[in-house]
Amino acid sequence: MCMFCVGAAEQHSALIPTLAPGASSFPYHRATLRLSEKFILLLILSAFITLCFGAFFFLPDNSKHKRFDLGLEHMLIPHIDSSKEGRLSGGPVIHGQGLHDDLRSKIRADHERVLEEAKEKLRKSREQLRAEIQTEKNKVAEQLKVKDGAGKPLPPVPMPKLVGINDGDPGDPEVKEKRDKIREMMKHAWDSYRQYGWGHNELKPLSKKGHSTNIFGNSQMGATIVDALDTLYIMGLHSEFKEGQEWIQQNLNFSVNAEVSVFEVNIRFIGGLLAAYYLSGQEVFKVKAVQLAEKLLPAFNTPTGIPWAMVNLKSGVGRNWGWASAGSSILAEFGTLHMEFVHLSYLTGNPAYFQKVIHIRKLLAKMDRPNGLYPNYLNPRTGRWGQHHTSVGGLGDSFYEYLLKAWLMSDKTDTEARRTYDDAIEAIERHLIRKSNGGLTFIGEWKNGHLERKMGHLTCFAGGMFALGADGSPNDKAGHYLQLGAEIAHTCHESYDRTVLKLGPEAFKFDSGLEAVAVRQNEKYYILRPEVIETYWYMWRFTHDPKYRQWGWEAAQAIDKHCRVSGGFSGIKDVYSSTPTYDDVQQSFFLAETLKYLYLLFSSDDLLPLDNWVFNTEAHPLPVLRLGNITLPGSSAVQ
Repeated sequence: MCMFCVGAAEQHSALIPTLAPGASSFPYHRATLRLSEKFILLLILSAFITLCFGAFFFLPDNSKHKRFDLGLEHMLIPHIDSSKEGRLSGGPVIHGQGLHDDLRSKIRADHERVLEEAKEKLRKSREQLRAEIQTEKNKVAEQLKVKDGAGKPLPPVPMPKLVGINDGDPGDPEVKEKRDKIREMMKHAWDSYRQYGWGHNELKPLSKKGHSTNIFGNSQMGATIVDALDTLYIMGLHSEFKEGQEWIQQNLNFSVNAEVSVFEVNIRFIGGLLAAYYLSGQEVFKVKAVQLAEKLLPAFNTPTGIPWAMVNLKSGVGRNWGWASAGSSILAEFGTLHMEFVHLSYLTGNPAYFQKVIHIRKLLAKMDRPNGLYPNYLNPRTGRWGQHHTSVGGLGDSFYEYLLKAWLMSDKTDTEARRTYDDAIEAIERHLIRKSNGGLTFIGEWKNGHLERKMGHLTCFAGGMFALGADGSPNDKAGHYLQLGAEIAHTCHESYDRTVLKLGPEAFKFDSGLEAVAVRQNEKYYILRPEVIETYWYMWRFTHDPKYRQWGWEAAQAIDKHCRVSGGFSGIKDVYSSTPTYDDVQQSFFLAETLKYLYLLFSSDDLLPLDNWVFNTEAHPLPVLRLGNITLPGSSAVQ
């Protein structure tokens, strides 16, 4: 998964307010915080206006007054038929002074009623007024929820053939015992979140309360619930899955004044909801995915069509991260939308999603690339590259992953995606992949014409990517790329094995006599990341070499021993310390990815077989679209 966030800053983001389970997370304008005072002022103002109108009718009776009175009577009292002189509908004719007396009586009565209502409000306690205001707010929230869900029904489309969504029993009792342990770890993580952080985006397992980061803005959208659904389903934790489904039906609301990461919301929420829909067949997940996707589309309203990094779900206003090079968008963000958006066009019949991502691909194809490499930054206003920094880790990683997976998801018909992937990997091999003095293959980072001999934990996903893309490689290089994947897996295992806790650091270097070891203190943390285990799983699927299961089990044991606490699982600040300190965050991707890949590693290959499923960068499985002669909306015919 691409987690571009720099360092451990994400772990220490401010907490959002706590809501009771099941409470609405709908944010209201700050003005409503003093709604009770404004309500009373409005009542007083209405009484004053009523008095002003009444004053006219207590003035002497003259012709000017009669013209004013008769001209407005149909507005003031709708049941008077002004076309018939002074006739009340269904009543006797009233002439002259009798009409004015009737109007005066009515206005006096209305005036007294309004004053009495104002007095009644003033007699109520602050608690009673707050309760009334909350009731009105809840009514508005419910009306907006109904409005959001009242769009046109989605068209029926043929469900792709779904294979291998249940069981996966490995057969071997020893392997099954390990798989059951992973399932128990998932249950502990979920139950802890259910007890202490329900409805919040993530969990603080030591503080035993909810947690969120800036990628979700100020919203409480239950990111862990959505991210964990498909893991719960494939593990057979169906009552927990049902809990999550019910929360989503009742509480997941995107009409919130929150600025969110387009990339993170796409891979976690849209990817998670689509996977849950395909696995379970429950329409609510598809409907929610489409509702959210519609909220992301305004992010593409830029001069180039390259989306902003963030968008406000309510206003549609977008912007980029302040720290990104000269206001640039990030390659791994705008390049990691294709899988989900193609499925959205398939399910909705709306070509907009497909067209947005294909436009990005075509724009990039026209641009010059230094040394054939894609820089990590692109300005969405000018269409020019930002700082010339290329990485297969953070900021770049999942762009390359999605080129390969676009080809796989199209049943290998999207040859343009495959060709673009092959060209990119060729440039990466030429400029970024090296062997250390100790014989470890690593992927460095290209910065302003120089190679930095440092590899991030995020980069370790590439071993699995090379193995996944080996079949179909040009020039009969399948064996080469499978071997390259194995070498990357070995290097990343070394980064784990060379720590005290047997858990890998965030980044590790290959210079000054140190290899696969973190040097800086702010690179020694482990935040429950999945990328190394992800590569173990892919390598197991393609080679069945038992060492990958062994390495995966070592990692699982280390996580259970050092990261498990009574309130869930926590990241660790220094994997080289024998007395670790915790960061107090249970990341949503731990349930979505880390535990899922471990479970699949100890399952048989017929659970989510790779010929039928493609995993997005958050490990959410989406089915291969075997479209044949079917045309995606907005595309040319699939070859």
